[in-house]
Amino acid sequence: MTEFEFGRFVTSKAGHDKCKLFVIIKADSEYVYLVDGKVRTLDKPKKKKRKHVQIINAVDETLIMKKNSNIAVRDEDIKRAIKLYLA
Repeated sequence: MTEFEFGRFVTSKAGHDKCKLFVIIKADSEYVYLVDGKVRTLDKPKKKKRKHVQIINAVDETLIMKKNSNIAVRDEDIKRAIKLYLA
């Protein structure tokens, strides 16, 4: 398991979006790509350096299941995952 994996929740530690909750949709060696389903959609994810995000020890299994089944993940799915996490 990698820390920066698809479906993992993170919060921003720096920038104008500090303390905001996001979901990782992609990661490379230096950056993670984050979405929240509202402002940062799947069409325009936030590119952020790994050191500027705080990993939360939680993943959304529904998002991972959809990705593994080759079912399209939508912005509504991201919003629902964040809402359920915060509930």
